[in-house]
Amino acid sequence: MFFKRKKSPNTHTLVFYNLENIFDTQDDPRTLDDDFTPEGVKKWTPKRYRRKLRKLANTLNKVGKLTSGKMPAFIGVAEVENRKVLSDLINTKPLNRYSMGIVHHDSPDERGIDTALLYDPECFQVIRSEAIPLMVFNEEGVRDYTRDILHVEGKLNGEQLHVFVNHWPSRRRGEEVTEQRRLTASETLSQYMQQIAENHPDPNFIVMGDFNDGPEAKSLQFLKNSLNLYNPMEKLASPERGSANYRRSWSLFDQILISPNFFNYEKGSHSFAHANIFDAHFLTEWKGRYRGNPFRTYVGKKYLGGFSDHFPVYVQFKLNK
Repeated sequence: MFFKRKKSPNTHTLVFYNLENIFDTQDDPRTLDDDFTPEGVKKWTPKRYRRKLRKLANTLNKVGKLTSGKMPAFIGVAEVENRKVLSDLINTKPLNRYSMGIVHHDSPDERGIDTALLYDPECFQVIRSEAIPLMVFNEEGVRDYTRDILHVEGKLNGEQLHVFVNHWPSRRRGEEVTEQRRLTASETLSQYMQQIAENHPDPNFIVMGDFNDGPEAKSLQFLKNSLNLYNPMEKLASPERGSANYRRSWSLFDQILISPNFFNYEKGSHSFAHANIFDAHFLTEWKGRYRGNPFRTYVGKKYLGGFSDHFPVYVQFKLNK
């Protein structure tokens, strides 16, 4: 699945990774995080927490490095409890070598899990950030408090862009029952991005996340078509490969979409070069009936000690000089 490529100092990697419930070990009385404490049903101890941090840090250090020779420029993450967890992650070897920055806003999610952006300040500078609330409701008309969409405006090697980190409502109650919630998320984000485009002609957009829908779903198609985005993950979607596996069926809910601006080659701009799923062998179950699946931390209450139930996905841009 991986081919040896020549390393390029002008290649920059942008990553999204659902970290599968990375909580600290302290109980937060404001959220439903009781399971992830030493006394909780998952027996989430400091030792297990540190072990997961080491595994995630090692993974993030390797994504795209085969071709770029360096750390990702920035990394969107989902299912992270708070800023402390993010700080612990970037201060874990080998990430602690890079002085990475954090963009994070607490969301109203009932379990207390958020999206965030980690970045290398040597190539990415943050201008501003904000949380875009999702107003979604269940079948009874009661608001479903879910993750906000994180918007970060910044400059990648001097080129201004807008990054959106998403974790759309889940399919826990069934795909059809919950479809409208993801359509609402898509419409909310589309409207927000269109407002930016009205005030700043020809903006550079990067939309990443766990959308809980595949590239072919109505929600992703609406978002893509309403803003003329390009989704390189459409070409990666396959019954034999994906970013997550549920009941022996692959899905590609983790995606990165980009605006068509990234297909020009003007000096000082970035052009799209490559996209992939980072499904390296060390991230997978290596034997048994689930061989090849993401090596996850838990299955229900059972602790496996793996990385995440998702693989990271990434795109690579070339800086035109």
